[in-house]
Amino acid sequence: MASILLVYGTSEGQTERVAHHLAGVFTGHGHTVDLVHGERLPEGLDTAEYDAVVVGDPIHLGRHHGYVRAFVERHRETLNDGYSAFFQLSLSAASDDPEHVAAAEALATEFLDATGWHPDHVASFAGALAYSQYGLLKRVLMRRIARKEGGDTDTSRDYEYTDWDAVTAFAEAIAADLPKLRQT
Repeated sequence: MASILLVYGTSEGQTERVAHHLAGVFTGHGHTVDLVHGERLPEGLDTAEYDAVVVGDPIHLGRHHGYVRAFVERHRETLNDGYSAFFQLSLSAASDDPEHVAAAEALATEFLDATGWHPDHVASFAGALAYSQYGLLKRVLMRRIARKEGGDTDTSRDYEYTDWDAVTAFAEAIAADLPKLRQT
């Protein structure tokens, strides 16, 4: 089957959990997956050696991680020439307000436009409120945002909003394309 490089960025671990879930779906289809944190890329990593490259990153304060952006920019040519996919996590994707969801999707579009990358699949998933992992300032800020948006504000616990069925559907769509790549 296909070989997949799955590179992700993460802050509190939710994007890493999504990346592991995707990898599980891919391996369940018989594909091989190299799962790599974007800050710990192996020396001499060659994206052209893979049949597909999937990149994921959360949005924090309206931005993606610089190391993920640098990875995409460094490998843009092979990402665009080969089969690739991008996913992001954002609390805005969990909103009931269509404008907030659209704003999260616009950040993905801005990231892709700025890097010059044109992946075959793009998805935006809801992330998590990891109050237990935030420092005091971030916890207060995130609680204020959550209150404004009608979200969960009890800072004594964490909240996960990720729609795992949507994550699985994204992985299944990619997995469905991969056998076709091997035939061409």
